[in-house]
Amino acid sequence: MSIDVLKDRLPDYARDLKLNLSSLAAEQLLSPQQRAGSFVAAALAANHAPTTQIVIDVFGRELSPEALNAAKTAAALMAMNNIYYRFVHLVHAADYKTLPAKLRMTAMAKPGVDKVDFELWSLVVSAINGCGMCLEAHEKVCREHLSPEQIQAAVRIAAAVHAVARTLAAEEALAPQLAAAA
Repeated sequence: MSIDVLKDRLPDYARDLKLNLSSLAAEQLLSPQQRAGSFVAAALAANHAPTTQIVIDVFGRELSPEALNAAKTAAALMAMNNIYYRFVHLVHAADYKTLPAKLRMTAMAKPGVDKVDFELWSLVVSAINGCGMCLEAHEKVCREHLSPEQIQAAVRIAAAVHAVARTLAAEEALAPQLAAAA
């Protein structure tokens, strides 16, 4: 299976998304593991089952079982952390910033891949979920090991995969109306 399966599902008005998927699937700034894990983490965060299944079918085979698990772990933990830390940030009450989160996230200590790859995938998910505190924290760690262009490449993957998932979900929601009108 290739990324073309996902591109073929997109409507004509999403031509730019198709082109972006092609270029990002071949992105050379990231290692193959970083690129594939970014796609997987982004698809999981985008929360559209058909997109996730295709992305995992295409990019999951480029990852070791440990790396695939780490990308899934990044998506799962950031789904939790992004909500909590976005709350802490947006409420602007100083006392929340001093309280311990009391949320278990020990998998971050030993994710099964290089720390920078896990941080990059956490950044990808945080970009989709819109948590400023998490974005800043993960970007800071990534910058110690990666160039701004590499970080940007991963976030571009997040943006494109999220847009594809949202577009396909919208098309699915509109399909009954379009069929009834025909």
